[in-house]
Amino acid sequence: MRINRYIAASGAASRRKADQLIKEGKVKINGILTKEVGFEVEEGWVVEVEGRVISPAARKIYLMLNKPKGFITTVKDESNRPTVMDLLQDVSERIFPIGRLDNATSGMLLLTNDGDFANLLMHPKNKIYKTYQARVAGMMTKREAEKLEKGVVIDGVRTAPAQVEILRHGEHSTVVEIRIYEGRNRQVRRMCEAVGHKVLDLHRSAIGGLGMGHLKEGHYKKLRPQEVEMLRRAAGGEQRGKAQRKQP
Repeated sequence: MRINRYIAASGAASRRKADQLIKEGKVKINGILTKEVGFEVEEGWVVEVEGRVISPAARKIYLMLNKPKGFITTVKDESNRPTVMDLLQDVSERIFPIGRLDNATSGMLLLTNDGDFANLLMHPKNKIYKTYQARVAGMMTKREAEKLEKGVVIDGVRTAPAQVEILRHGEHSTVVEIRIYEGRNRQVRRMCEAVGHKVLDLHRSAIGGLGMGHLKEGHYKKLRPQEVEMLRRAAGGEQRGKAQRKQP
C-alpha cells in the first residue's frame, strides 16, 4: 500500500495532508525518514507520523458536526486555541476534519478516519457543492449576484461558476445563499468582498446535498450508511466505495 494511502487509512490525516507530512519529513518507515509519497509499505512494517506509530483503522467513522464560531478547524493548534476536536472529546477514534471552516464561520463540518472518503469529497474535479448562507453588509443587487454566479477574480484567478440566490434584504444588510464546489481560502468572504459587500455572518448548511436537519450547534452525530453513500454518489465515487469495502 502506498505510504500516503496507509496514513490516510490510519485516520492520521487525509491523503493530501499525508503527502504534505511526507514532504515535510515528518514520516518514518522502520525508523528511516522518507520523503517519497509513492513509497510502498509492506505488511508488518512500522510507520511513524510525527513520532507516533500508526496503523490502518479497523473501523471507519463518519461524523457531522455543527461547528460554532470561535473554533479552529484542525486537529491541534500550536497557539492552544479551541479546535473542533474539543467538541468531540468522547470520540475515541482518531479522526480529522474534511476540509475547513474558518474561525468565524459556523455550520456543517464532516470528520472521518477514512482518508479515501475525505479525498473523494475534497478533490475539485468531483465538484461537491457546499451551501452557505451569508449575511453581508449593504443591499446586494441582482446584478452583483449574477457577477458572483459567473465568477469573480481572486488573487488573479477567476472563481468557478457559483449558484447564488438573494434570500432577503434587511435594513442595512442582505442574506444570500451561495453554492460553490471550490475550496479556496476564505472563498465566500472574498467573493462577496469582490462585489463590494463585507460578510457579517457566514454559515455552511449543506455539503453535497446533505443538510444538518435539527443538529444543534456544538453537537455532532454519526452519519448513517445511506448518508455516506449519498455523498459518495455526489462525488461519483459510489462504485469506488463499494470496491474498497470489499477489500480485506
